[in-house]
Amino acid sequence: MQCGLLGARLAHSYSPQIHQLLGNYSYRLFEVEEAHIAQFLNNTDFRGLNVTIPYKKTVIPFCQELSPQAQKIGAVNTIVRRDDGTLIGHNTDYFGFMSMAQKSGLSFAGKKVLVLGSGGASNTVCTVLKELQANYVVISRNGENSYNQLHLHQDCAIIVNATPVGMYPNTGISPIDLSLFPKLEGVLDLIYNPAKTKLLQDAESRHLTAMNGLWMLVAQAKESAQWFTGCKIDDSHIERIYCALQTQMRNIVLVGMPGCGKSTIGHALGKALNRPFVDADDEIVKTAGISIPAIFEQSGEAGFRTIETQVLQQITAKSGTVIATGGGCVARSENIPLLRQNSVVIWIQRPLEALPVDGRPLSQANKLSLLYEKRRPLYETASDWVIENKNSIENAVEKILAKLTGEHP
Repeated sequence: MQCGLLGARLAHSYSPQIHQLLGNYSYRLFEVEEAHIAQFLNNTDFRGLNVTIPYKKTVIPFCQELSPQAQKIGAVNTIVRRDDGTLIGHNTDYFGFMSMAQKSGLSFAGKKVLVLGSGGASNTVCTVLKELQANYVVISRNGENSYNQLHLHQDCAIIVNATPVGMYPNTGISPIDLSLFPKLEGVLDLIYNPAKTKLLQDAESRHLTAMNGLWMLVAQAKESAQWFTGCKIDDSHIERIYCALQTQMRNIVLVGMPGCGKSTIGHALGKALNRPFVDADDEIVKTAGISIPAIFEQSGEAGFRTIETQVLQQITAKSGTVIATGGGCVARSENIPLLRQNSVVIWIQRPLEALPVDGRPLSQANKLSLLYEKRRPLYETASDWVIENKNSIENAVEKILAKLTGEHP
């Protein structure tokens, strides 16, 4: 049985991995220009299709029937070819966002919810929020409820981002300032790449419920697979696939003082997990074309930090990579969101007396205890876990592997 995803640009899609875990059918990516949509739908031998932007409305005229959900939302993201050759269009994003809303643990009934964006994704969100009896308001660039009128909605309890603002590759920006909403309880962002947009990181820093769109992606795929195969798939598979995909997608970033063992541990960890390993300092040398001491000599610490941020922007946007960072990368506040956006961040600790200083300009120029005290709160802010590197490298790697699998040695 041939199934797949129809869209314009699909290079970064996770749908094939998800559907491989859902059913015994082939699943391909179909990148098609809009002018060829009719030819594709009429002449391609497929059983089922997912449809993504910008074609969720484009495909509607080619469907001989629409499901009630597709009619309500006015968009189709799943097509099935019936035995007589006709097409039925459905919208599984409805189920996906409903499942995401329930998974978040937030209470929606009677609460004011701001929905950012007025496009197709927003229509889906609003349809679900209506069923959940929420009092939703759509925020758009123009009109009565624009971003210039946010002061009228300081009583909102939940924000749902249905815009692409903050999505890879344009990360590090947020569509809204959360400090405007003192009664806010949670933020849902339909974006799943990066895993933590700036909006979600801001929500986490305020100790609010924060959830990205990966659960919605998997949940809608599960319902799509039911349409493709005609077989019921238990909802428990959503969490199984979500956890597997989350583990596969996230980077492992190591931070800590210079000489604490990040590079050696990272290299060994990459081998143990069969993941690529990237050393940020090596990438900085490649980018600059000279050694790190030479960068400091020619451009000072400020020049080095500028190159370091450029490198971190590139390597932290990857997925499934082990990354060792330079000891001072946390010194720039803009680097911390980069480290956290797609990764679990592990602080490698090692006794100061065991830290080497050769070839490390800042370690040589500063008393290590003072440098550590300055950086310690920054490592705490950036990291999710702490791993001590007191014994062997193998022992440190074992501790990380145990944490990754949910064990606590």
